[in-house]
Amino acid sequence: MKVLAMDKTAEEGLKLLRDAGIEVDAKAGLSEDELIKIIPEYDAMIVRSETKATPKILEAGKKLKIVGRAGVGVDNIDLPTATKNGIIVVNSPEGNTVAAAEHTWAMLLSMTRNIPQAHGKLKAGVWDKKSYKGVEVLNKTLGVVGLGKIGRRVASYALGMGMRVIASDPFVTAEYAKNLGVELKSVEEVIREADFITFHIPKTKETAGMINAEMIAKMKKGVRLVNVARGGIINEKDLYDALKSGHVKSAALDVFEKEPCASSPLFELDNIVITPHLGASTVEAQVNVAVDVAEQIIEVLKGGSARSAVNIPSMKPELIAPVKPFMGVAEKLGTLASQLVDGAVAKVTVEYCGAVAEENVSPLTTAVLKGLLAPVMDVAVNFVNAPLIAKERGVDIVESRQKVAKDYKSLISVKIKADKEEREVGGTVFEGMGDRLVSIDGFKVDAEPVGYMLILSNIDKPGMIGKVGTFLGKNNINIAAMDVGRAKVGEKAVMVLNVDTAVSDQVLKELAKTEGISAATLVKL
Repeated sequence: MKVLAMDKTAEEGLKLLRDAGIEVDAKAGLSEDELIKIIPEYDAMIVRSETKATPKILEAGKKLKIVGRAGVGVDNIDLPTATKNGIIVVNSPEGNTVAAAEHTWAMLLSMTRNIPQAHGKLKAGVWDKKSYKGVEVLNKTLGVVGLGKIGRRVASYALGMGMRVIASDPFVTAEYAKNLGVELKSVEEVIREADFITFHIPKTKETAGMINAEMIAKMKKGVRLVNVARGGIINEKDLYDALKSGHVKSAALDVFEKEPCASSPLFELDNIVITPHLGASTVEAQVNVAVDVAEQIIEVLKGGSARSAVNIPSMKPELIAPVKPFMGVAEKLGTLASQLVDGAVAKVTVEYCGAVAEENVSPLTTAVLKGLLAPVMDVAVNFVNAPLIAKERGVDIVESRQKVAKDYKSLISVKIKADKEEREVGGTVFEGMGDRLVSIDGFKVDAEPVGYMLILSNIDKPGMIGKVGTFLGKNNINIAAMDVGRAKVGEKAVMVLNVDTAVSDQVLKELAKTEGISAATLVKL
């Protein structure tokens, strides 16, 4: 068996592979064409951030069983192609936790005491004490956006420094945060109240550019920002303007919208600290991730399973096969519930009815949790770590089974209990039609769970469908499909619409104010 190790993987990991009797070739700086030529020889490949495991490379790797990312992010690995070809992709989600948290604090303290600026000036021969008066963090408020592994560690350091810590995370309960010594608040409250704000969230469609001029305007004048998470969370142009105006007193960035980033208007400013994506760059972290990935490669090549796989091949085929037709709808129900519910999730109940209840449903519950957690986590959520992440967040998970599914051969229902409300969605698979959403909060519906879905709570009375259609038409939103559900004539009802494009928050607010409509939510599947 042979492993190709790219990007200067730490020797400790390579030694583990060799000690296991695996031949290792360590290379760096190969082009895509060069990799395509040699990859057919290898059973496994290790990459860091430099090498891109493109579709062409993965397709050429006819013997590849596993690709290991010695780090957290797998943006440089084409997951759909890997999955299609049965290649397991693994990462090391915890190997750089300490490194990233410590770098966050190194950046924060460097920023508050102007260390890089003073250092540069003194090395240039200028002794200047007056220009670099700093501030203390004691008794100040730190806002932590994202209470995952890194965010929690950053918060613990802040508590040790005598700070008040407030945090936002949609999948953390107030009780869980309290046990950490942290006050749980909404993102908007954190933005308004914090003296320092640090970000520990993934870059997604929802979080890309979330810190923009509008959000910055809501912050305290003189706020200080730190981002060692993902580039693009902060709109760099808007940050530049805020740093120039002084509304943001200073900022510390380790990540950028486009990397490598060797020039930027931000670099011209004196009130910013910058580093070239060093969050995971410690000796210990590089060893940890290399060893972690090497151990998983050894296990997989010996016929075992990977503990940190990020794609479906990691799950044993014999477990998936009986329930594979329901994997898609299970994950979609989790994603749907995640976007419908308001507040931190405390309990998830998944009920299986009918024929599906006769099978081993644990992979389906995992799929539900993956769908539920993935949109809001600071790490990649996969079929391996979803149950663990839910447990760490204090989410109670309950499975139940019923032999009979009224009206359906098989039915999956997902009930979410949050600190503010409970929501329930149900789905099934129809032969020849695929995944279907068949209930919302007890109302029967029939909709395809795909794309943008607009879900309305309304009163069942004449004219509501026309009113909604007219409103959406005026706002240039095309309806692809629509279904309604009600319990009794003239009482509460639900309306589900598949729409072709996203609906802005402003349009949703206006729609919710329409007579007869009490709530309007846009869901993206």
